[in-house]
Amino acid sequence: MRRIDAIGIIFGVFLAGGLGYVALRALGIESTQAGIWSQVLLVGGMLGWVATYLFRVSTQNMTYNQQLKDYEEAVVRKQLEEMSPEELAALQAKVEAAEAAGDSVE
Repeated sequence: MRRIDAIGIIFGVFLAGGLGYVALRALGIESTQAGIWSQVLLVGGMLGWVATYLFRVSTQNMTYNQQLKDYEEAVVRKQLEEMSPEELAALQAKVEAAEAAGDSVE
């Protein structure tokens, strides 16, 4: 996320809080209660957003993890493209032998 994006999000949250307060006042709720409820809604929204972030962290479904996975796949793909047919055949034989033995191939 760029710095300008973070500033925009902060400004949006600030604006949402103000609009929530104005909307509650327009509904006839007194000033103190409107302030409290607008803060409750903002804090609840922020806690919900943090919860989604923590969920993405725990499931490793974040941009960094996806970029790393894509990079690793591209490296392996490039290495396979650069291998000669003999090397590919030897690698395939090694994989088949490991699968037959129930081992993992590294």
